[in-house]
Amino acid sequence: MDHKLTTATPWRIDRRRLLQGIAGGIAAGTTTFASPAVRAAAKPIRIGYVSPKSGPLAAFAEADDFVLGEFRKVVKDGLKLGGQTVPVEVVTKDSQSNPNRAAEVAKELITRDNVAMIVVGATPETNNPVATQCELEQVPCLSSVAPWQTNFIGRQANPADPKSWKPFDYTFHYFWGLEDVIAVFTGMWSQVATNKSVGALFPNDADGNAWGDGAIGFPPVLAKGGYKLTDPGRFQNLTDDFSSQIAAFRGADAEIVTGVIIPPDFTTFWNQARQKGYKPKVVSVAKALLFPTTVRALGKGGNNISTEVWWTPSHPYKSSLTGISAAELARGYEQASGKQWTQPIGFVHSLFEVAVDALKRAADPNDGAALAKAIGATRLDTIVGPVAFGSDKVPPFAAKNIAKTPLVGGQWRLNGDRYDMVITENRTASQIPLGGEMQALS
Repeated sequence: MDHKLTTATPWRIDRRRLLQGIAGGIAAGTTTFASPAVRAAAKPIRIGYVSPKSGPLAAFAEADDFVLGEFRKVVKDGLKLGGQTVPVEVVTKDSQSNPNRAAEVAKELITRDNVAMIVVGATPETNNPVATQCELEQVPCLSSVAPWQTNFIGRQANPADPKSWKPFDYTFHYFWGLEDVIAVFTGMWSQVATNKSVGALFPNDADGNAWGDGAIGFPPVLAKGGYKLTDPGRFQNLTDDFSSQIAAFRGADAEIVTGVIIPPDFTTFWNQARQKGYKPKVVSVAKALLFPTTVRALGKGGNNISTEVWWTPSHPYKSSLTGISAAELARGYEQASGKQWTQPIGFVHSLFEVAVDALKRAADPNDGAALAKAIGATRLDTIVGPVAFGSDKVPPFAAKNIAKTPLVGGQWRLNGDRYDMVITENRTASQIPLGGEMQALS
């Protein structure tokens, strides 16, 4: 849906626009999505895109080439902005799954590549350094694929003091929140008879610290719901020994395991748990179990493992850019890559949906303040669902910068030599159809 700003932002020349005019040419690493004829008509709009193409978070960027290729088709003849057709260029950067590197490449995009905005969507380790750099440089940033608390609260000067939290001027984030994933996980657990003893895998990173937080994370909600949580403490990513966690879970007779860990760590944990004879009834782990490749690596041991589900081919949404459905986008990826669909496909696509919508509505798309204002006014139906900043679905202190998207839960079910995702919990988003009931691990 298109929207026009009612108040135009005054035209101004900022430092980046001056640099853009002086620098001319296109920096190395830029992918141009425009024809020569369009390029001659107007200066290009550059969008920076940061993702973990390498390192332990690389699964989040597995579909990047496909999604960017589809975007190329959409904007190959430029975008109509006002009365002008403007070429679009995308400058891509690899964060290497490293927060320091993410900040470095964001700085490069801003000061060397002169991007109008940056989009990013791959866990707090990539999102937060990029967003922080953008806020400092007054460059609009749109991020996703991390619970909103890790972005808004995690980037505050003092995350532990709610009275000190302030909204951001240039950085916007959309996804679900910890309150949603807790509701989804406990909804799945309630379908299986257990002793309500839960073992937690919370690493020493932005996600783990948020999920394990005594105020905003899992502990207070689970306690209120009658669950006993065993949290052995934070561990470093890429650990190779989960003996202490497994011993703690067995000691607490934890029939449920939860957590938010990177794919390699879950594979290590699960293989060691099976070797030691630890067999919980339910395993609901975020981040690691999003990807069919991770589950396939477990062999038959992955059957009925569960996770949060933010996007599938069965989601009832369409792209505002192309009009294709979630099912059509997933099928296009499978046909082009020969691989099974993966959840980030929808959200990476949606980043460019929201970016294009904001560029079209901005009073001056090359002006950071005007573009940030347009992003903040977004009310758009996307392939991952409605994206609307300023909604009452978000606490008032974060509503300016945060929009929420729907979340459900599901299990991976072995189907021949392939694992299929079956939606088993949708009470927080009933518009997304169920595929079956929750089953205990065998």
